Amino acid sequence: MNRRPVRRRIAVAATATAVLAAGTLALGAGVAGADSRGKGGKHAKPVTKTQVLGLFDRWNAALQTGDPKKVADLYAKDAVLLPTVSNQVRTDRAGIVDYFEHFLQSKPVGTKVESVVNILDRDTVIDTGVYEFALTDHGTGEKSTVKARYTYAYEKQPNGRWLIVNHHSSKMPQG
Repeated sequence: MNRRPVRRRIAVAATATAVLAAGTLALGAGVAGADSRGKGGKHAKPVTKTQVLGLFDRWNAALQTGDPKKVADLYAKDAVLLPTVSNQVRTDRAGIVDYFEHFLQSKPVGTKVESVVNILDRDTVIDTGVYEFALTDHGTGEKSTVKARYTYAYEKQPNGRWLIVNHHSSKMPQG
């Protein structure tokens, strides 16, 4: 039995698969690039790291209002919140409002300790690092500080407003 035709068919199939995969990758990159440019407009200025850092200041100011709905307004409709002082994943506005109704009772004031900003494209950024919250016990008035790791993923909406699409915060481990 001659094995050359089988090997040749395998080689042809492997080559065709590689060409198809490369074409699919190129098409996907082109579509992704077109989508990214389309949302912000081709003349939109790229976001700066300073602007991204300012998004936390806007969120922290919303905390200071004491209004959980104002804080939730900074999250996209399909946002995911993995909060610092709750084990429950929040995936809708009602869940996010519920979390902040409880968290805001401690009168949190956030301060960033360390930030790393990654600008993925004109419409998508990630801010990650460490922050601290000064908290006040609503029953005793006792003050405490919680240090936590955070990640905010933001997307620029069609109206130009930056909203949180993913927010993860976890208390720093001891030690």
